[in-house]
Amino acid sequence: MPTPNPIETTAPTPATAVAEALAMPPAPKGEPAGERGGWRRGGAPGDGLPPDARSGRSSGRRFPNLLRRPETIPAPLLCLAAMFLVQTGIAFSKPLFGPLGVSGTTFLRLSFAAVILLAVTRPKLRGRRPRDLAAAALLGMASAGMTTLFAGAIDRLPMGTAATIEFLGPLAVALFFARRASHLLWALLAAGGVMLLTLLGEGGDSAGSGLDRVGLLYAFGAAACYAAYILFTDKVGAAFQGFQGLAVSMTVGALTVAPFGLGQAWDGLTAPDASPLMLLLAVAGVSLLLPVIPYALEMTALRRMPQRVFSVLVSLEPAVSALVGLVVLGQLLGAAQLAGIGCVVAASVGATLTGRR
Repeated sequence: MPTPNPIETTAPTPATAVAEALAMPPAPKGEPAGERGGWRRGGAPGDGLPPDARSGRSSGRRFPNLLRRPETIPAPLLCLAAMFLVQTGIAFSKPLFGPLGVSGTTFLRLSFAAVILLAVTRPKLRGRRPRDLAAAALLGMASAGMTTLFAGAIDRLPMGTAATIEFLGPLAVALFFARRASHLLWALLAAGGVMLLTLLGEGGDSAGSGLDRVGLLYAFGAAACYAAYILFTDKVGAAFQGFQGLAVSMTVGALTVAPFGLGQAWDGLTAPDASPLMLLLAVAGVSLLLPVIPYALEMTALRRMPQRVFSVLVSLEPAVSALVGLVVLGQLLGAAQLAGIGCVVAASVGATLTGRR
């Protein structure tokens, strides 16, 4: 796998990094890309960018020059910070499930994300082939399913458990496209980790209680939608420039969730004891954590580190999710759950390090 292209000698501003992240094409086949990261995770970070996005000139003009990031910050720390922000955003969204409902919170979060992406990318649909628009619509529905089901999973399961099961989606796609016999070892290790989580794991709310079965179904459904999202991202990325396809699909995703979430959101915002402005500000803040700020951090990291190192760090996301769940939500996991998360993380790291480059 090519190493990053050392184009810039100074660190980009956060605003410029956001713009460059939104200009990048989605992931190729077999590489993770989702609602929490629809950017390209393969190839040199400069590859596939428009010329102005590579140089950091015109793509950053839409945003103010806020604060210059110190270039001395190691790239792996930026990547880890992005993961912690993503998982923190997930943890902060859970308290919103009470007043707004799971579907209502998801609908509002997707709507905010769609508005941001539409404003930044300004997609052009005139002259598009019907099959390209259909691919973007299917991508949006996969995104809607992934986001809604994962929200339902973390409403019933500890964050670490839900994130680990969902991570099986991109891991399965990566193993499928690897097509190497040695990768069977990593598949078996991941399966063993899931068995530890689902059969021996304890619930995070009360000791000795089994994991919620509906929550597990939600988590596995989110993993399936995550895998479908990756496959459709490949098709949309080939048909649309930059992140225009993702902006369209995110809009479709919000419309897909609307029949289930609009009523919940409206009831929550208009409740007698509700504070609509504070609720909307909270959802908007979560939307920034998922994914605008992580785009800036991870794209800055990608410009300064090899993709393989980046992929290994991303494999730590289930463990980061478990840690954030413990700190923010007080979700203490049992030994079997920690062992299961460790198995899935090890399988992802092993598949990354032994995969074809």
